[in-house]
Order: sequence, then C-alpha cells, then structure tokens
Amino acid sequence: MTAFEQIVGPQHVLTSQHAEADVYAGYGRDHTEDLHFAPDVVVRPANAEEISQIVRLCYENNIPVTPRGAGTGLSGGALPVHNGVVISTERLNKIIQIDERNLQATVEPGVVNQVFQEAVQEKGLFYPPDPASKGSCFLGGNLSESSGGPKAVKYGVTKDYVLNVQVVLPTGDIIWTGANVLKNATGYNLTQLMIGSEGTLGIITCIVFRLIPYPQQNIVLLVPFRDEEQAATAVSEIFRTGIVPSGMEFMEREAIEWSARYLNIAIDLPEDIRAHLLIELDGQELDQLYKEAEHVYGVLEKYDIGEILLADTAAQKDELWKIRRNIGNSVRYNSVYKEEDTVVPRAELPTLLKGVKEIGRRYGFQSVCYGHAGDGNLHINIIRGDLPDEMWHHGLQEPISELFRLCVSLGGTISGEHGIGLVQRPYIGIALGEVQLNLMRGIKKVFDPKGIMNPGKIF
Repeated sequence: MTAFEQIVGPQHVLTSQHAEADVYAGYGRDHTEDLHFAPDVVVRPANAEEISQIVRLCYENNIPVTPRGAGTGLSGGALPVHNGVVISTERLNKIIQIDERNLQATVEPGVVNQVFQEAVQEKGLFYPPDPASKGSCFLGGNLSESSGGPKAVKYGVTKDYVLNVQVVLPTGDIIWTGANVLKNATGYNLTQLMIGSEGTLGIITCIVFRLIPYPQQNIVLLVPFRDEEQAATAVSEIFRTGIVPSGMEFMEREAIEWSARYLNIAIDLPEDIRAHLLIELDGQELDQLYKEAEHVYGVLEKYDIGEILLADTAAQKDELWKIRRNIGNSVRYNSVYKEEDTVVPRAELPTLLKGVKEIGRRYGFQSVCYGHAGDGNLHINIIRGDLPDEMWHHGLQEPISELFRLCVSLGGTISGEHGIGLVQRPYIGIALGEVQLNLMRGIKKVFDPKGIMNPGKIF
C-alpha cells in the first residue's frame, strides 16, 4: 500500500492503471478550451488533516500539487500542468453550521454553490455570489478565483462574504487566516490574500461566510436593443439615476440565440434586434420595485429598443435567467472557443465592445460577447469555427494582447472573475508591472518556498 493509500484509503487514490479511463482523464481537464494534462495520481481526502499529511509528503519529496474543486474553471487554474498529485476536495462537502443569530455559516470547500444558497435561503438568509456554474461549482473554487456572477453588481463578489478561512499551507501546516468577526484589524489580512490566489498559496479546507437577509421580491426585465453599443451605453445611465439593479446582464444577439436553441426554448428574436439587457431589481417591497422599474423605463425610452418583456411569473423569470446562465454551455456546444474575461469601468463598455468587434474584423475571427454589464465585466468568446490550426494555436496571441491592452487603456484589467491561471499567464505583464509581479512572486516564495503548490499558474 502506498503512503497516499494509507492516508485516504485505496479507493480514494486514482492512477491511470487503477481507475476508469474517462474518470481519471476528467481530473486533467476543466472548462478551459480543449486542454488536458494528465496527473500522476489523484487523491481524494476527507478532511484537513488528511490533506495536511498528503501535502507534507509532497513537500518533503518535491512533488507538484494541484488543488482541485469541481473543475468548472475557465482559466486552467485546476490543470496539473506539471503532472504530480491532484488533490480533489470533492469529499469535503459538508455545511457544518448555519448560525442564524450571527448571520454566518461554516462550510467545507466541496459544497456546491447552489446547494449552499438554497440551504441558507430556507432560513431566510442570502449568500449572493452566484457564478453561471453555480449548480456545479464548489465554494472552495469560488474563493480561489474570487468568483463573481450576476448579483455582484449590487451585492459584491465572493471576497466580500468571507470572514475566515482554514488553509493547509504547502508545508502541511494548518492555519486559520482570520477570525469570525465583521471587523478585524489584527495584522495583515491573510484571508483576503488567500481569496483569488488560485490555489498557489495553499488549499482551502474550511470557510466562514457572512450572510445577509434574503430579498423577498424581484422584478426581471428583458430589453431588446437594435444596436449593441446603445445597450452598453444604457447600462451606465441607469446607474446614474440612483437605481442599483441586483442583476444587469448584456447579451448580444448570437449569445441569447445560441443559448435558447441549446435549451430548446422558444424566444422571439426580430431580425433587427442586435443585443439584450437582462435587468433584475430586488428588495423587500414590490411597490418600491415597480417605482424603480419606472425610472429604468424612463432611461430606456431614449434608446432604439424593441418591446420590453416584464417577466411576471417565477417560471418566466427562471427561464430568462436559465438562458443567460447557459450561454457558456451553448458556446461550448457550438464550437471550441477561447473565453477572455475582460473588465472595464462600466461607462467604458461601449468602447470596449466596439474595439472587440474591430479587432475581430482585422484578424478574421468571430466573437460572441455577453457578461455582467453592471460591473463592466464582458466575456469575449473567440469562436474557432473554420479558423485553421496555425491561426487557432499560434495566431491569436497578438489580437488577444490587443484586447487586453485596450482594456487596460480604458482603466480596466484582464480578468474580472475567472482568474489568470494558465491561459492568461502570458498576458499578465499587460496589466501588472515588474514591481507588482515581483511583490507577488515574493509572497508566493514565503508561502511556498519549494514552489510545489499549483506550479505554472499566474506568473
């Protein structure tokens, strides 16, 4: 019996010789393009103590370690590019406590986002971060990438709800990064340092979240525009009225068309409609939401729009959100693609969108754009389609660099919620200078002196 089998049991150690081929291969993929890297071994521990023992063995023997959640990432963050050991957190899937008195919850990292949301909602509480993959993604992965989602525009992203984290360091040591309190000025903020670190500083094994009361009412509007840039321009103007939607999503025509077809949902798309805004307003009083909707209508009537759909049933609302959340799946179904997770100040969205299409015309590729318009986060899907191998594998680096340089010139950056991981690594110098990168490398060295933890990622 190997050392790993002694720690977790033989049934939770997988190798290419002793596991079903498709199961084993799955641990070498995520949702990033068509990439695959085979681990030497996959280990599925049940708790922090087992992870500590595994990591300590790897540290002593200089074995690369790749932490893995559900594998729904879009930047290659969970890919074992240096082979070695994949540590899956799938068995750490317990909601340990929901503390209604303090509006807190303690969970393990393998809990699925939606499962957690529904558990706290049953108690009248709300955990807002809701990535498109919320039905399958793990909370630990959400922390590692500081995931966002549609509700981020009003409620913030993952980092805004984390009070304290238990972490196994690359040496095998186990620490808590903070305290279960709303205010903490005790030393450096190690909690926030771990969030968004993409598994390069340690493995998250327990999380303490803050919660808020659940909003009881919502209104959902689907607004068709005859011009994509007008749709992007309207976003900033709505916010200037003082209205803060709980969701403000941009979908160009191909995005909503592909998703509806993928889901076999009938939706009326007149030929002259080029884009949609999906707008959600939420709160405790329906009358107040209708007043806010009137303000939104007042802004929208200045633009060249079609007939606004007001979703007035729960089923209709769910259907509209289902279309939005499945755009990524529909793009994957249609073609191999590269997704660039750009973000700019929201008022710059029209300029970014125009630039994306201009770059695509010059380099000869199609793009499908959608995203969280309310916080300036535009997902640009470059479609492979009929692009030749040489262009797909080697010719897109310059246009992608142009996209990112445009984002930075507009005051934005190269990732809003997907992280840098593997595929954005060549471009990080566009957003960050050497002084910043050297500080980050120094932090990595302090946490991980041997460089075993998720090597080959970020920088």
